[in-house]
Amino acid sequence: MTEKKVSFPGRVLYLTEDKELIQKQLAGENLEYDPARKLVDNISTDEITPGWVCYYFDETLARFCLVGLRGGAIEKDAIKSGGFSVIVSGRSKGCGSSRETAPYSELKAGVQLVVAESIEKIYGQNCQNIGLLTTTDFSILERIKRGEAIAISEFTKGLDPISAQIVEEGGLFAYNKRRMAGELSPPKTETAARPMTLCEKIIAARAIANAKTGALGIPAVKPGDALFVRTDVRFSHEYVTPMADSLFRAGFGADAKVSEPESVFAFRDHLTFLDMVMPEAHKKMGLKEQAHSLKTEQERFTGRHGIRLYGEVERDGKTVGSEAICHNKVIEELALPGQIVAGTDSHTCMAGALGCFAFGVGSTDMANAWFTRDVRVRVPETVRFVLTSELSPGVCAKDVMLHILSLSHFKTGKGIGQVLEFAGPGIASMGLDERATLTNMAVEAGSFTGIIEADERVVEYLAEMRGLDKDAARARIVRADAEAQYADQFEIDLSKVVPMVATPGDPRNGVPLSELGSDVPVTIAYGGSCTGGKKADMDMYAAVLRRALDKGKRVADGVQLFIQFGSQQIRSYAQERGYIDVFERAGAQLVDPSCGACIRAGPGVSMTADEVTVSAINRNFPGRSGPGKVYLASPLVVAASAVAGKIVSPESI
Repeated sequence: MTEKKVSFPGRVLYLTEDKELIQKQLAGENLEYDPARKLVDNISTDEITPGWVCYYFDETLARFCLVGLRGGAIEKDAIKSGGFSVIVSGRSKGCGSSRETAPYSELKAGVQLVVAESIEKIYGQNCQNIGLLTTTDFSILERIKRGEAIAISEFTKGLDPISAQIVEEGGLFAYNKRRMAGELSPPKTETAARPMTLCEKIIAARAIANAKTGALGIPAVKPGDALFVRTDVRFSHEYVTPMADSLFRAGFGADAKVSEPESVFAFRDHLTFLDMVMPEAHKKMGLKEQAHSLKTEQERFTGRHGIRLYGEVERDGKTVGSEAICHNKVIEELALPGQIVAGTDSHTCMAGALGCFAFGVGSTDMANAWFTRDVRVRVPETVRFVLTSELSPGVCAKDVMLHILSLSHFKTGKGIGQVLEFAGPGIASMGLDERATLTNMAVEAGSFTGIIEADERVVEYLAEMRGLDKDAARARIVRADAEAQYADQFEIDLSKVVPMVATPGDPRNGVPLSELGSDVPVTIAYGGSCTGGKKADMDMYAAVLRRALDKGKRVADGVQLFIQFGSQQIRSYAQERGYIDVFERAGAQLVDPSCGACIRAGPGVSMTADEVTVSAINRNFPGRSGPGKVYLASPLVVAASAVAGKIVSPESI
């Protein structure tokens, strides 16, 4: 059989750090590949399709491809009109959000191939799912220049067998149609019994051993094994549900039904407050109506299939916000130890704090999972972080994670696709909310997910919050084998971790606060999001602000402090403890649950480039929370900085 080959008749676009060179290419000039020319690193999916672009969920996305790229070099229709077959960039292409709109916009703009020094895990999988080719082999550029047709096998090198088959078939739906018709089968996993890590044991237990009978469980897996696993929880939110529903109906038929809808959930949690901050220019583009259509389409989908929708909440006769941010609610009500949780959001990994294998997927993967209940997994390598000692006063899990992200292991992209397994006596000293900060931000390392072995703290939590029998909860706990093999191991002495900040542009830009240099005045202090809106975070905001009030201080003039709750349950917690009174007396503006400013869709976003924000959110990619600069920090630093008017440690209050 003749191997399939692919030709790339269009132009090659080099995303260089020189904005003028990009604009010259858009104007028609072609560049030769020059390894000495600096390409843009860490292009996030927020830059490929900024938040407002994601209000679209069809081929309109092509018109806005890469309009968020730093420097504002690329305008509407520039990629689509430029005749580009290939886009070339530097390290870590597609970091950040799991939004499939990013590679979809490139594909529909005519791009056939993405070349980069490294490809982020979720972005890469989304590319495979929709038929957009990727490679890290820059030598291919010379062959393309010569007009050579490239064998498809060049783009399956290093891939697991399932991913390779998906690429060969042109995408996940084409692959699954043949798989369900019995025309091809994923390779059988025949790894012999071996000591396994925490995630490996969960994958092995939930592996589909027999697709016909539905039997689950195989003796063992090892890194690199490719298989399908049965999900226990599948969820999406209004940003993604409409696109996934469109793909679902196109792939499986207009009358297709979601399998076991009782384990599928949807959330109206991303765009709840969008109307409050949408620029007039966007309203004139019709984006207000387009964004509202996402809510309507999701309601139609959940109603059609009988799916639980966590929607908006009314108080005193008016809508005040969402029931919860999806990740907070998954921990509060849905996920359990030992389960597999798949969500259409990169921060799905937050649920790993419960000892489950939780990870983000794109629209195509979710559409497939709605029908089959399974998702494909290439067993990842695991990196183990052993935390010792205890945190010093004024230091918390956010500082730990910013320190970890600043390690060269992650800044160089070595951690892409790996699992971060946190363990040790330092973990035992942390509450569940603080653990959730660690697992939530694992994706900022480019990692597959983060996970922590469940213990008595988790058992107590499940008994108190869910009414689960303690013995039943303990029976669910999965533990890593003592002899398990890890790709790398790090030991972190918590007593030596200091208050940290991540400078604007990337969560991996962490530095000790004491080394920040000159004063950094702030105009916005934001405490919220799934990462910074938990109960423990409320404790921290309240502790600093109460201390400030005792000293006759409050939020500094010229600074806006926003405190946003991750769920209505967390809001009630703050109310019961008198925190809301403290927040209001200190001058904070309270915001009900929603993703909000974290995705440039609610109070707390910057409006101008000269604004500076210190934020408890999880990522600070260019443009994500507005045009201003965003420094990431702990809830303690955020509250203290709001009072001081500049970025300071909590001990200064």
